[in-house]
Amino acid sequence: MTANQLTNRQVRLAKRPETTATREHWNFTSEPVGEPAEGGVLVKTLTLSLDPAMRGWLNDAKSYIPPVAIGEVMRAGGVGRVVASKNPAFAVGDTVYGTLGVQEYMLIEQDQIKRNGLVKIDLRAGTIGQWLNVLGMPGMTGYFGLMDVGQPKPGETVVISGAAGAVGQTVGQLAKIKGCRVVGIAGGAAKCDWVVKELGFDACIDYKAGEGAVRAGLKEHCPKGVDIYFDNVGGEILDQVLAKLARKARIIICGAISQYNNANSMPAAGPRNYLSLLVNRARMEGIVVFDYADRYHIAIAEMAGYLKDGRMKSKEDTVKGIETFPEALNKLFAGENFGKLMLEVAAD
Repeated sequence: MTANQLTNRQVRLAKRPETTATREHWNFTSEPVGEPAEGGVLVKTLTLSLDPAMRGWLNDAKSYIPPVAIGEVMRAGGVGRVVASKNPAFAVGDTVYGTLGVQEYMLIEQDQIKRNGLVKIDLRAGTIGQWLNVLGMPGMTGYFGLMDVGQPKPGETVVISGAAGAVGQTVGQLAKIKGCRVVGIAGGAAKCDWVVKELGFDACIDYKAGEGAVRAGLKEHCPKGVDIYFDNVGGEILDQVLAKLARKARIIICGAISQYNNANSMPAAGPRNYLSLLVNRARMEGIVVFDYADRYHIAIAEMAGYLKDGRMKSKEDTVKGIETFPEALNKLFAGENFGKLMLEVAAD
C-alpha cells in the first residue's frame, strides 16, 4: 500500500477546557496521508507519551511553548517508524523519536524535522517504553533538573513528589546512584512499596494515608531537613516540604499536577511557606527540559548504561488505541497511572 492510499486518524482540539479536558473537547478526524515532499519523511506513530504538561498546552496563555490551537492536532511526543522517506538522513524502517502528535501518521517536511525534534533512536539501547521514559523527555527532565538545578552531593536528603511517576522514578534512582538519601511521596501503599522495594528509595510517604501523613512522614524520614526537593505536584505538599528545608536547600519546580485542572486552569495561590527560602538561604528554580536539548545525548548515554547494568529500572503504564486518548490523558490527573503513561497507537 502506498502512502497515498493510507488514511490518518487524528485527535484535534475542539475547544479549550476550563477544568478537566473531557471527550467533548476533542474532535476525531480522518484525512488522506500523502507522500513526503523532497527532503521530507512520513512516520507511522507507534507509541505516544502522555504527560502532565499536555494539559497546560491547552490553555490560551503565555508559556514556554505556544498553546495548541483550536482545530490543531494535539501535540505529543512519541516513537514511530519511517515508512517513506525523501531525506538521506532517514531510511524506511528507521525507528525515530519526535513530536508526532496524537495521530496515526506524521508527514514531516524538511524544514520541520529539526523543529519537531525528529531523531533516530537505537532500540538496542532501550525499548520503546524506555525511550519514552528514562531515555525520553521524563528522563531528561529528571536528569537535568536534579543534576543541573539540584546539584546533589553524597549524603544529602532528596525528597521527590510524584515519586512513582515518570519523572519521579528517574530522579529517585539517579539520586541514589549519586549517593543521596531518597524519600519519595506517592499516592497509595502499592506505589510506595514499589519505589522502596523495586527502585531502592530509602522511604516513601503515602500522601493518601490520612490528614497529616506527609507532615509526619517528613518529620520521621527527614530528621535533618530536606536538602533537595524535586516538586512535581505543587499545592499543599509543596507547602509542607518548604517547612522542612535544610540550610542552603534547593527546590526544583518541575510541575504542579495537583493544580492543572483548577477552574480556568489557573494555579492556586502560591506557597504559604515561601519565607522558609529566606530563613534557610534556600533557592527555588524551574526546569524546562527543552533548554537542555543540546545535551540530551550526554544524559541518554549515562542512563542507558544504568539500564543495562541494572542500576536503573523503567516502569511504563500503557493504554491502547488512539480512540482512548481523552480518558487515557486524564489518568494522569486522577493518579491512576502506575509508571510512565503511554498510548500505544500501533503495535511495533
